[in-house]
Amino acid sequence: MPEQLQTPQNRLSKKSVNVWLLDETIENVIGFVVLIVLFFLDYYFDWVNWIGWILIALAVISVLGALWGFIRPSLLYKHWRYDISEEFLQLKFGAIKEEHQLVPMTKIQSVSTKQGPLMRKYDLYSISVQTMGSTHTIQMLDKDVAMELRNRIAHYAKVEEMDE
Repeated sequence: MPEQLQTPQNRLSKKSVNVWLLDETIENVIGFVVLIVLFFLDYYFDWVNWIGWILIALAVISVLGALWGFIRPSLLYKHWRYDISEEFLQLKFGAIKEEHQLVPMTKIQSVSTKQGPLMRKYDLYSISVQTMGSTHTIQMLDKDVAMELRNRIAHYAKVEEMDE
């Protein structure tokens, strides 16, 4: 009889919400600066009327996107789970459209750790697991958790580490 798989229980780092919020804030500030410059150019050069209406529509969409950007990080954190066993890497995520992925350890070809500038500020890492046809990522793990998880996956899958 096959082994019954449990729902993954391991969570991402609590600091992930701060990183995602900071990332969203940076993106929104850049977007709003661009919109302000476009509104100024529209006013200064007196562009045709329909360009102003398009800019207003973009501003409304940007405000809605910014509001969503402050809700999304907590939803990501709340619904992201992972687990590993000798047989499978399990990933479960999604608040609206839930996805549960099982990656057999025998299919894993490489495992790598990544750290961008915002993640470095919070001492977080992402782990990427490559198979023949896809890449699976577990984001926002504390350094010690990420390194231990990377080593366990590499051991179970019998692969060598690739730092990028």
